[in-house]
Amino acid sequence: MSKDNFEQKLPVFNAIPADEVKTPNIPVDNVLQEAENLYVWATHDKNDLVNNLGLAWDSYAEELPVCAGALRHAQSVWVSERYGQEEANKTWKEESPKAYDLRDDLLDDFRYAFRKRTDLLGRVRKIANGSGNADMIQDLSDLSVLGKSNTKELNEVKFKLAKLDTAANLSNTMAELLAKANGAILENSSAKLVGDKAFTHLKEAIDEVRDAGKYVFKDQPERFRGYTSRYYKR
Repeated sequence: MSKDNFEQKLPVFNAIPADEVKTPNIPVDNVLQEAENLYVWATHDKNDLVNNLGLAWDSYAEELPVCAGALRHAQSVWVSERYGQEEANKTWKEESPKAYDLRDDLLDDFRYAFRKRTDLLGRVRKIANGSGNADMIQDLSDLSVLGKSNTKELNEVKFKLAKLDTAANLSNTMAELLAKANGAILENSSAKLVGDKAFTHLKEAIDEVRDAGKYVFKDQPERFRGYTSRYYKR
């Protein structure tokens, strides 16, 4: 049901201008629960809200469970993406030292194998320059290409050519892993943006119903309280 709500509301979310998007200011789980509680509470007062005040019931109150379902699905997608990033970070920390070790081993191997070839040594020095994760990943690819182009010298020193394929494959694997582990992806995530838009749309409905309820029942504390946020009361 939440996914159906999400797909139903996605065109509405996409139409929300970027400058109107709000970031959740309370935990999403609390927002969802309060929206569902508000719907039940307001349904009891429907006649007063509609007949005495003219609340657009279908546009706001009836939208509460639909918007809540859409936000619930959007949040699940975002959490799944964030979990994937956390897993990628964990894997990167485990695997990147091995990639660095292979890069360093290949540099040492090539320096020895190409010791009589100043042209090749110059290329090795150029590859060795630079630092950082992205540089290491590119180094593995560059070393693989350089080695496969100069197997004669490598064979003479009993170098295991299979390491060149390992380097190429590891370069691709680590590049993908680094992209997933990169926190910047989350900041620009489309899943996060859609989730914020889903929250923005739900909050509009919540605010309209609450404002109407507080006004109609300003002199009836027992009904008024149902139109306030329990989260903020705590």
